[in-house]
Amino acid sequence: MEFLILILKIVFGVFFCYAGFMHFKKPKFFNGFIPNFLPKLIVNYIFGVIEFILGFGLFFHQTTKNAALGIFILMTLFLPIHIWDLLKEKPAIGSKKLAIIRIPLQFLLMYVSYLIYTNS
Repeated sequence: MEFLILILKIVFGVFFCYAGFMHFKKPKFFNGFIPNFLPKLIVNYIFGVIEFILGFGLFFHQTTKNAALGIFILMTLFLPIHIWDLLKEKPAIGSKKLAIIRIPLQFLLMYVSYLIYTNS
């Protein structure tokens, strides 16, 4: 189990660092996920920084538990946004099919972050 958790920490660390970086490289992609009443660019950059920091935190034993908990909380906060995206006529993710797939994927991300948290 230790080896599996190590692999999950590495994969999740890379994934979340990359996702955080993409908030800066392609900020317009994330606009559709951010409600119109919020300042899109600022919200986008804030969550990009948070995702990058949490992903980076998985690489260090001292911060793994906090980073995994932070990812779990972040994925929980993002869940209503992805449900909202699914309910839109044209989802920001690109298609209804992708929006549907995104919901169980969100739960998978939450579960893996829980596994990392409880086994670190």
